[in-house]
Amino acid sequence: MYIPKLYREEDREGIVEFLKGNGFPALVSYDGEKLIATHLPVEVFENEDGSLTLFGHMSRANPQWKSFGEQEVLLIFQGAHTYISPRWYNHVNVPTWNYVTVHVYGKAHILEGEELYGLLSRLVAKHEGHTGYSMEGLPAEFVEKEMKGVAGFAIEVTRIDAASKLSQNRDDESYASIVRELEARGDDVSAEIAEEMRRRRLS
Repeated sequence: MYIPKLYREEDREGIVEFLKGNGFPALVSYDGEKLIATHLPVEVFENEDGSLTLFGHMSRANPQWKSFGEQEVLLIFQGAHTYISPRWYNHVNVPTWNYVTVHVYGKAHILEGEELYGLLSRLVAKHEGHTGYSMEGLPAEFVEKEMKGVAGFAIEVTRIDAASKLSQNRDDESYASIVRELEARGDDVSAEIAEEMRRRRLS
């Protein structure tokens, strides 16, 4: 991903937090003839040595899992993004777009048996919490049947490119104006960008 130096993110802790908070990336791979992409939920795991492993699953009817091998795959994590009007500056300029995004590269391998069961169990527990619904509470025959239709995978992360384009190149007056205008819009995405901009410079 092309990232101008001003917008490149290097804070690993912040990047991992972003990945965990935006856990529905697009997974892109190459099947030897064309690129394939699937949007799916993933689990981010921090290993003791500081490396990252991402866990996920897709339907076995989706042929993308068959493309996993020695080549890298790419996961695109997209955060909030919104239009920025040049009317908000104290000088003549052009429109632009503010955004936060992270590209994660890695090697993927298929999970089966207990590893797949553990992945699915953790995912259900994460989203069902204390509702009483769990993998362990389902009939064993039902779980076994459903798991046959799932391709679980783990991705060992090899590199990360992270970008936050949040008007860092603007003077303080224009920066504050952008934040005010975003907050005045009243939509959640604009509010999220404004909040992050305020945290970085105006807090």
